[in-house]
Amino acid sequence: MALDMCLHARAARMGAGYLRLYRWAPQCLSFGRHEPAARRYDRARIERLGLDTVRRPTGGRAVWHAAELTYAVAAPETTMGSLRDTYHHIHATIAAALRTLGAGVQLAPARRAAPIDAGACFAAAVGGEVVLDSSKVVGSAQMRSHGALLQHGSVLLSDDQSRLGDITTGGAAPPDVRPLSQILGRPVDWEEVALAIGDAALPWSDRWAAFDDEEHLLADAEIPAVRFRDPAWTWQR
Repeated sequence: MALDMCLHARAARMGAGYLRLYRWAPQCLSFGRHEPAARRYDRARIERLGLDTVRRPTGGRAVWHAAELTYAVAAPETTMGSLRDTYHHIHATIAAALRTLGAGVQLAPARRAAPIDAGACFAAAVGGEVVLDSSKVVGSAQMRSHGALLQHGSVLLSDDQSRLGDITTGGAAPPDVRPLSQILGRPVDWEEVALAIGDAALPWSDRWAAFDDEEHLLADAEIPAVRFRDPAWTWQR
């Protein structure tokens, strides 16, 4: 999260765009920026299970980051248009990438977004998200500040997000999700999906920057990392 905030700051300061693809080690539960996590999730049980937690700077609802690919897009707000247009453009690019792998995914039709306390991210798709039939394949959330945007998203490879039911206060029904391995009927690895997304995003390259100074980026990230490591931030609401 700290690295993504640094890319957001660079986008605001330098006018460059960045696409970052990554996975989590250890596996981690992330909450949306405004999500009432302390009310919805059983903190004591999460701590007994030894699960890592973090609160994202972007909105949306909880995601269990295990067998999935996370993407982050940081760019000036004007790069792709309005919040809705940007959301649609990024999802259309990811959907095109997944179709090259054989997944017949589409973008969900326009509909009202679920309230922030309506359960986990993958419990329901909102308009423009990547779905197969009514089942969600990719979940995303966006923030905008200082003239730049940051959008996070999770592409499910084989995880069904059932872990969230174990730690929801009072329990919760399994979300209606379709991980790629289930859609394609075969194992899907992270590198395969990352390459497909990278190829689909090639048209962005004339306006986007490579981060060729990882050492500086990691050093810069130590400042925002203090907040993201702090349980008071993670469990603030």
